[in-house]
Formats: sequence, structure tokens, C-alpha cells
Amino acid sequence: MDQIQKDVVIIGAGLTGLTLAFYLKKAGLSVALIEKTNRTGGVIQSHSEEDFLFESGPNTGVLSNPEVVELFDDLGDNCKLITANPKAKKRLIWKGQQWHALPSGPISAITTPLFTLGDKFRVLGEPWRKPGTNPMENLTGFVKRRLGKSFLNYAVDPFVSGVYAGNTDYLVPKYALAKLYNLEQKYGSFIKGTIQKAKEKKNNPRLQKATREVYSANGGLQKITVALTKFIGDENIFLKCDQTEIKPDGDLFAISTMQKGNAISFQGKKVITTVGGYALPNLLPFVDDEKLAIFADLKYAKVVQVILGYKKWNGIDINAFGGLVPSIEDKKILGVLFTSSFFENRAPEGGALLSVFMGGMRRPEQIELSDDELKEMLSKELPQMMGLDSFSPDMIRIFRYQHAIAQYGADSKERYDNIETIQQKYPGLILAGGIRDGIGMADRIKQARTIADELSNKN
Repeated sequence: MDQIQKDVVIIGAGLTGLTLAFYLKKAGLSVALIEKTNRTGGVIQSHSEEDFLFESGPNTGVLSNPEVVELFDDLGDNCKLITANPKAKKRLIWKGQQWHALPSGPISAITTPLFTLGDKFRVLGEPWRKPGTNPMENLTGFVKRRLGKSFLNYAVDPFVSGVYAGNTDYLVPKYALAKLYNLEQKYGSFIKGTIQKAKEKKNNPRLQKATREVYSANGGLQKITVALTKFIGDENIFLKCDQTEIKPDGDLFAISTMQKGNAISFQGKKVITTVGGYALPNLLPFVDDEKLAIFADLKYAKVVQVILGYKKWNGIDINAFGGLVPSIEDKKILGVLFTSSFFENRAPEGGALLSVFMGGMRRPEQIELSDDELKEMLSKELPQMMGLDSFSPDMIRIFRYQHAIAQYGADSKERYDNIETIQQKYPGLILAGGIRDGIGMADRIKQARTIADELSNKN
């Protein structure tokens, strides 16, 4: 059997793998992209149905890194960046049987019922509070120490539910919210760090690209992965591959896989994995089981996403980004995105498109419920929350994700250490993807760009 020779072989054709292959090929390196499923893009998928445009997988991204803007620039006319309607920036938090807007300025910060009076005054002293000394401190302790319990319950906890579908007792800021952790460690406080970072950004044109705006692509997020796929070329992408294994082969790596019953073999100077931690033991049979155990045991939030389309909206004013539900409120949902409010052409005129999230680390058992059971659950909760007479959407679609979002807990240190050890022992092997460096789309793009730049400069 002949071996296909490539400079770099990438396992996994999600956003990380596609972005890697795009920049490596752009730099003149030959690449092969091996994917288990029948399509590229991973969980990113856009759907057009019954006058609604909706996403399964991520609904939005955040322009938190300049690399995201630069990727759109590099894709050119093949993929157009769109940002959220600034009039729908308001974030809502559920408390006391109604939605309340998160504070957006000094007056609303003083008057909001979300936080206690004591914690509002406590925030004034945040710049003078000493930084923490325990790098493995969980998010619960981190926030209580700097801001107070009400900020934990009604700001950070719902935020974590929205981003990680996780819980604050498990997540460790050093790994899960590295930017926030570094503000305290480098500048002494969130407030002082934010002011200093703003000054640094003002003097750096590239950093100014990271506007923190919510974004998508014109026509849906899948336009990004389609554009990347087109540039990489079908001849370099191998779909429906299983039983994939990597093995050292002298100074190179040999990669074997089965595609539709046919054996294919690759040989590359570099091999990069972008798959979930649960897939690494089978992919890397030559690595010590003890070193891989931490990846196999990596926790993932199980998430249910329910898309609701209304051709005519008769509920509450949804001129906002969406609403999040704190754990302390004991609701069945994690939150709701008001997608048609911040992106155009997502629902018919006068209608609405909502994306409801359930499950997560809070209620993982919900993923096992049938569609009818989920609908029944929503029918009892959502009408009251959204000001509807009944639960009667014109369109409903349900998606389930067993491995939706990796949870960066105290075990992250061992995982990061093992990545370093494995890569040093087997030069040319790179372990990437959501097992490290963040879980958002901006994190995936930045990681891929960083790796591609390093490999391009070495060749």
C-alpha cells in the first residue's frame, strides 16, 4: 500500500483543523486533513428552514482576538463578517420571577436588584484587594473573594452556564478564564487590569481589531468552514475515516486509517490532533496509558439545544442578546438566545428565532430525555418566562451534544503538563483542539493560527 506523503497531517476537520490546514497551505506546506464524519466543520452547521436561518452548535462568536478578524480578511469575498446589532447588546438575568438587565453603566450598577448593597460597595474596594495565591482556586472562591456572593450568583454563575454550561465549583480560572485570572495576577485587580489593558490596546492597532463584538458570518457560521474547506481543496480532505492511528516512523509519523472500508496510509513530518480528549487513547497507541488517562477522563458538558421559530412574536420585548438563568433560581433551562434580535434575516419580519439551552453540568440527565419530554418541560417553563400565552412555536428543532464543551478544572494542570511531556518525547506530534487554550471559536482560531505560524517559520 502506497503512503501519501505530506508535510503535515491533521486529525479532525472542525474549526481548529480547518484553520490550521488553511494557514499551513497558505504558507506553502502540503497538508492532509483526516475526518471521522461525512463533513467538515465539526459541530458548526447552519440551517435554512421555513424562513428561519439557525445554527446547530455555536450560535455566535466573540471578536476577542485579532486572529478572528484576520481570518475573515484572509477569506475575503468567500466569507463576510457580520457583527451583532448594537441595539441588542443588553444581557438579561432571571431573578425573582422576571428578567433583569445586567448593569451597563454606573447608574444601573447602583440601582440593579441583582446584587446586594454590600457587594455593590465591596466592588469599590476591588482594586485594593490582594491577588490570590492559589493557582488552583476554583471560580466560586475566586469571585467571592474579589466581588462577593451576589456577583457570583447573579453574574458569574449564569455567565459560566452560558459559556461553559459548567459550574463555578469545578472550573479553575487559571485555565477556564485565563484572561480574567491574568488581570488579577499581572495587574493586581480586575478594574486596574481592565484600565491598563485598554491603554495598551489604544497604542496597538492590531489589538484594536479585538472589539469584543459578537459576530457571525453572512448566511451563517457554516460559511466560514465552507470557505476554509474550499481553499484547502477536496483532494487534501479525507472524510468518513475511522480506526485512525498514529505511530512514530523514524523521524516522521505514519498515520493509518480506514475510509469506507479502504485502508489509507499517510506519512508526515508533523502530525496534529484536534480531536476531543476521549478520542486520544485510540489515536495514540504508542503513548503510555498513564499519560493519556487524564485526557480520557476530561469532563465534557452534555448540552441540549432547542431551536424555536415564531412567524409572529407575541411575547415580551426581546430587543436584547438573550437571557441567562442562575443556578440558584432552579429552572430547567440554562438560558435563551434571542438570535433574531441581534442578527438580521434570521426570522420572518415580525417573528422571532430563539435558541434555548438545557442540560450542561447542572442537569446532564436532560440529554437522555425524549423530544416529547423536552417539549413538555419547556411548555411548563418557557411561556411564563417569555410572556407567551402557550408553548406553540411554528418550528422546533432539537439537537443533542454528548461532548459539547470541555470543562477546565483542577486537573487541567496535569493535562497541560502531559501535553508538554508527550510533545517533547515525540517531536513533531502536536496535541491541539479544545483540550487546551480555551473553548470558544476565537480560541480555536487563535490556537490554529499560532501553531501554523510556528510550523511555517520552522520550514
